[in-house]
Amino acid sequence: MDLNGRVAIVTGAGGGLGRAHAQLLARRGARVVVNDLGVAAETVAAEIAAAGGQARAALGSVTDAACMKEMVDKTLETWGRVDILINNAGILRDKTFAKMSLDDFRLVVDVHLMGAANCTKAVWDAMREQKYGRIVMTTSSSGLYGNFGQSNYGAAKMALVGLMQTLALEGDRYDIRVNCIAPTAATQMMEGIVPREQLAMLRPEFVSPAVLALVSEQAPTRTIVCAGAGGFEMANVTLTQGLHLPGDPPSAEALLARWAELADRRGETLPDRGWAQSELELKKAGFVAPQTQAEVA
Repeated sequence: MDLNGRVAIVTGAGGGLGRAHAQLLARRGARVVVNDLGVAAETVAAEIAAAGGQARAALGSVTDAACMKEMVDKTLETWGRVDILINNAGILRDKTFAKMSLDDFRLVVDVHLMGAANCTKAVWDAMREQKYGRIVMTTSSSGLYGNFGQSNYGAAKMALVGLMQTLALEGDRYDIRVNCIAPTAATQMMEGIVPREQLAMLRPEFVSPAVLALVSEQAPTRTIVCAGAGGFEMANVTLTQGLHLPGDPPSAEALLARWAELADRRGETLPDRGWAQSELELKKAGFVAPQTQAEVA
């Protein structure tokens, strides 16, 4: 996969997953902006340059929208375009919800969700104008399926799936493809708990190939890819066929009585947009759903 001529921005790239993503993109020919809070970004940019690639460091927090806009403006001034954005920056403040302060809840949401929104907003117009863009949001199984002690992190990570779903629809006509990566990689917390040979398989480098696929010219859009230790899966938000109840309105007791039918996953679908739910509900009620404003436009 040749990324020569492409320009990529990777947030939170001073170490871990972001560093691995940035280095792989550079090895494939992309010019890379390495974003992080401290000098680690400069170290990674220097590593890329020493290996024969092109990179520049951009220090700053993704929570600072003005700083992220300045980073993108400088990239456009230097390299003329931005083709790839990998929203990787994040933090953890793990506690049970009972013990968690709302300040810690807001902080995690601000970094993960608003940080990704700030960076995406900064590149969006340029990608629309050039009619090309590849954006990856970093979600997590903690958001998709829940994880004890990570209510703030899980909420932020699932919110990124919702952001991806809508931006993929809005970017489609401009060949802006937006996807999510749900990585599994080793952390310091795993040391001493997970055997060493397993930790070796959970290196960030085993996730980055999935990210590379999601920013390629052949990339899909609106896809959630899970990756780690050489394994790759796809997660989907599906809709069961469900049922239709009589009544004006129907009763909760009638719904509970037929709960197994509601939960039956046979024939479940993968909606192509949120309006598909309304179409299904109206169809069950015997109506033909009208077109949405987006479909008419």
